Amino acid sequence: MRDLAAIRDRLRQLGAAPSHAARVLRLWLHAQAQDSGRRRIESFLPRTLRDALPALTAALDGLARLRSRHPAQDGSERLLVALDDGQTIESVLLPRGGLCVSTQVGCAVGCVFCMTGQGGLVRQLGSAEIAAQVALARSLRAVRKVVFMGMGEPAHNLDAVLEAITLLGTAGGIGHKELVFSTVGDARAFERLLARGPGDVRPALALSLHSTQAALRERLLPRAPRITPAELVAYGERYARETGYPVQFQWTLIDGVNDGSDEIEGIVALLAGKRAMMNLIPYNTVEGLTLRRPPWERAAEIARQLNRRGVLTRLRRSAGQDVDAGCGQLRARAGGDVIRLRPSPRSLAQPAAR
Repeated sequence: MRDLAAIRDRLRQLGAAPSHAARVLRLWLHAQAQDSGRRRIESFLPRTLRDALPALTAALDGLARLRSRHPAQDGSERLLVALDDGQTIESVLLPRGGLCVSTQVGCAVGCVFCMTGQGGLVRQLGSAEIAAQVALARSLRAVRKVVFMGMGEPAHNLDAVLEAITLLGTAGGIGHKELVFSTVGDARAFERLLARGPGDVRPALALSLHSTQAALRERLLPRAPRITPAELVAYGERYARETGYPVQFQWTLIDGVNDGSDEIEGIVALLAGKRAMMNLIPYNTVEGLTLRRPPWERAAEIARQLNRRGVLTRLRRSAGQDVDAGCGQLRARAGGDVIRLRPSPRSLAQPAAR
């Protein structure tokens, strides 16, 4: 039952009407016992469903089981999560009620600065496995915001991700703007997102930019769809106009690669005056790669320059740095991946203009 459709089918087979299925899914997503609530299940649920609840609950709990917890000093907590087939993924509890979830086991994009990208794609997550990470996290602490920024590229598992988003924005009780779809960019994903009307759950959008230079971005994200930085920003601006949500742009700052004055000028040219927020995230070091974090003072100066020039910018610390928990590192250390690190391309390591 890795997909929500399979769970609903099973519930129908057990005699559940739509209202019964909604209750089961709501209680599951809120990490509450199936016999909780104001209505007694004896007077509400059909007998066949009541009798099957223990086995059904065990199956739902088995979709995402906690394997290990890694708390960090910044208030975040990395979770290594085991799936029902023995594969592992990562979720991250964030300060102030946030949760970062994975959408794939591994990832096919191959970003050169990401441990997950070094291992390739193993398999897609089902929509129920994505939602199950929220249920698991809520058994540990409150979750009011979900960002799809963990392992995997959400646009490459679009049906499952959008199905999970719809459930989380309804039965899961999460505000639509608090569901953040993060992507390197894919025209098919933008078409699907733009087709969702005001009555649908429409998530906020975060776009992985990382460079304003098309050739450099292609080297940083070698297997991402060939969308230029300008095209990516245009897609984001259209979505912002349609939904009223400002678009977040993600930028992993790498010393000597994409932290130069040429990139600052490029960001200003692309984003000044747009409905946009730039998130600068200094690179989280991966053992075996030659890429480096820029000095914090340099990163702070870039943020100051962008803010002064009309680009709303936040300088963020990657969650869990003190526990060496960049995306994919927990899984690799636990033996979930056979990682063969590709050395950083020499063309990325040349000093950028300051």
